[in-house]
Amino acid sequence: MEENTGRWSLLAALAPISWGAAYYVTRHTLPADAPLWGSVLRALPAGLVLLALARQAPRGRWWWRSLVLGLLNMSAFFVLVYVAAQLLPSSVASTVMAVSPFVLMLVAWPLLGQRPRVAGLVGAVVGLAGVVAMLVTGAVTVNPLGVLAGGTAMVMSSVGFVLATRWKDDVDVLASTSWQLVAGGLLLVPVAALAEGAPPALDARGWLGIAYVSLIATALAYVAWFTALRHLPAGAVGLVGLLNPLTGVAVGLLLGGEHLTPLQVLGVAAVVAGVAVGQPAALTAVRRLRGQLGPAAAPAPAQPRSPVP
Repeated sequence: MEENTGRWSLLAALAPISWGAAYYVTRHTLPADAPLWGSVLRALPAGLVLLALARQAPRGRWWWRSLVLGLLNMSAFFVLVYVAAQLLPSSVASTVMAVSPFVLMLVAWPLLGQRPRVAGLVGAVVGLAGVVAMLVTGAVTVNPLGVLAGGTAMVMSSVGFVLATRWKDDVDVLASTSWQLVAGGLLLVPVAALAEGAPPALDARGWLGIAYVSLIATALAYVAWFTALRHLPAGAVGLVGLLNPLTGVAVGLLLGGEHLTPLQVLGVAAVVAGVAVGQPAALTAVRRLRGQLGPAAAPAPAQPRSPVP
């Protein structure tokens, strides 16, 4: 039966829009000096909500797999994205993260022998040129630590996705996502307690920010993305993913009082063009990779494609 692509695209759009807005929410409502506790409060509530919905506990090797994937995809990733959101303007942070499909493509090359296609490389060059324009042509100097945090987050999540692809088996998406979020949050609790002391005292604005990044930009976003992408054709994925940097830039300009120079506007346009050109090639490579890994790792028609965090 033919799927209603438009309906699933609208559902999938909830995820990148919420992720793009999360940079602004993190920067303007959450404490800058508590990235560890902020990430705990993002991961654990979302994971527990999804776990209550999935009603499944890990079995066998999924106990240690959940820890590894939770570290790469959730705890370390959330901390680094939190730092990037605090140190960079929302428009810049979201644009830097827009090149994540290319990072995934490049990480899969040495680890899994997946040589990128020409279209993917062209898109990567154009997109990276746009990111460079965003970073070096602004009126305010960009914090290099924020760029490093964002870049490291992309690499770690790309490695985590490759491992998740190899280990996927027949585990339900909702269940495996909840296990990773809970594991990632629990791994951070002792580190946060040692490094930052007691959890930060949040005001009403802070708790609203936590509610947004945890329940909307994590729990709801992951469920919407994974559910919709079971039914989306590959060509629609790249267009939906573009809403992440576009939302981050729009929110930063409209609500954050940020300003882009003319060269930065061209940089954003270059990133959008690069992702539009290269992301379909990257997604094709990911599908080929899944087929190469064999029936245990290859997705059934109802399995999700890679998210664009």
